[in-house]
Amino acid sequence: MTGPGGAAAWPEPTSGTAGLPEPTSGTAGLPEPTSGTAGLPEPTSGTAGLPEPTSGTARSVPVTTRQNLRGHYAGFASRFIAFAFDCAVSIGVFELALVAASFAASVLAGTAIHWNRGNTWVVLAFFAWEFFYYAYFWTASGKTPGMVLLGVQVVGEDGGHAGVRRGLIRTLAFPLSFILAGLGFAGILLDRDRRALHDVIAGTAVVYCWDAREARLRSLARRSGARRS
Repeated sequence: MTGPGGAAAWPEPTSGTAGLPEPTSGTAGLPEPTSGTAGLPEPTSGTAGLPEPTSGTARSVPVTTRQNLRGHYAGFASRFIAFAFDCAVSIGVFELALVAASFAASVLAGTAIHWNRGNTWVVLAFFAWEFFYYAYFWTASGKTPGMVLLGVQVVGEDGGHAGVRRGLIRTLAFPLSFILAGLGFAGILLDRDRRALHDVIAGTAVVYCWDAREARLRSLARRSGARRS
């Protein structure tokens, strides 16, 4: 082809790569990348799928279980009858000891001894004997002969054995319940755990023998509940 003025007419060149598709940015034709771990499930916090932990190791105890753990504290009637029996036994043994001593003196020395209840030595010997009587049984087994007869026992606050220390303290504090016009025994009627003044001082309680273990378990359950609350 010839153009005006004799110059051959060529088609106008197009810019760059004419006829080629315009390049697209970056990785044309490839799927756009997504952030992070595309296609993977979103992570959940902590221990997803696991049950939520509960505070401590607290478990709700069924009502029937709590009732079975309750021991029975000895009432006023059982304790009074046991004490009356012990008084009869201890005083009877002491009187027999005086009679035996008088008889031995009359045989050995040929002179009878007439004991006077107002005699200082007799009074001191009587209180010493009474202290030994109760202290021995309360520290050894927690049961005097009268308590064995009525099926009651002295135990610690935790339901365990009273032991020597608590048994001796209870024996020393026992007269205080009488000295205070008998008001020291009011706790047996009014207190939930039926503890007299000497029980509070010594850290003891009186329970029926067959419930001594349950009384201990109830005390432990009560303390555990107090810690949880």
